[in-house]
Amino acid sequence: MSDTPASMRRRLQSATELRSVVRTMKSLAASSIGQYVRSVRALGDYYQTVELGLGACLRAKEADAPRDRPVGRAKPVAPAAIVFGSDQGLVGQFNDVVVGEAVKTLRAIPGGARVWAVGERVRARLAEVGLTPTGVFDVPASVEAIAPLVGKILVETATPDDRVEVTQLYLFYNRSASGAAFAPVRERLLPLDDEWRRTRAAVAWPTKTMPEVLGEDTATLRALVREYLFVSLFRASAQSLASENASRLAAMDRAEKNIDDSLETLKATFQRLRQAGIDEELFDVVSGFEALSKKHKASERAAETADDGN
Repeated sequence: MSDTPASMRRRLQSATELRSVVRTMKSLAASSIGQYVRSVRALGDYYQTVELGLGACLRAKEADAPRDRPVGRAKPVAPAAIVFGSDQGLVGQFNDVVVGEAVKTLRAIPGGARVWAVGERVRARLAEVGLTPTGVFDVPASVEAIAPLVGKILVETATPDDRVEVTQLYLFYNRSASGAAFAPVRERLLPLDDEWRRTRAAVAWPTKTMPEVLGEDTATLRALVREYLFVSLFRASAQSLASENASRLAAMDRAEKNIDDSLETLKATFQRLRQAGIDEELFDVVSGFEALSKKHKASERAAETADDGN
């Protein structure tokens, strides 16, 4: 079917409306990035505070602990993973990249791991590669919705079986990176083993006066560990959301450029067809005028011939 001015006008209108939608989505993505980036920055200070508290408590416990501590029988390991993705599309390779990072780690774990997905899009991608999620969480729509999500994750990943304890917990998410929209991150949140304790205990106190843990140090340590888990999950979600919106903003930039290029092509085609239609109409007018002129001249000659005969 050949293009006509009417069909090109409809295509121009559709492309213009689509560009308006893309610009609106760009504005929403740009405004969303700010709140998540600010949240990540604020979490950095709080995370450092929690680490300082953990270091103080762990150093105190190490000083009071006996040298030969009895070793209990460890419970069976129940590896688990949280994969942060998106609920919506138009994010390029956002979900594919984070799933690829998760696959490299989780397939190397003997017996596999239980996986929870944050986002329907990433859930579907995990199922495609053979890592069917145990559960799925909705992606938060704002910073205020991240805390309830973290609470659900902590409750959902806690096993009710006393014989099995979740001693390995991995987080997979995308983080905004300079020079690129995002980069995948793998973070081992659990276990809180000897290596983790040594690392936290080695965190230097910022002043010369060493802190003192008041009250029962075990209760303080447990409270700080809960805050450590909470802020780690909160930070992972906020960074994932910031990089998701950055990826969507980049995708919308590319889409807007493509639409603008298409609009230029459509406008040029529309002008050409419109000019062709005008030329055709002018040609018909000229042809009709010439035909009428010839007919008129023929009538005049016929009339002159008739007069000469008389």
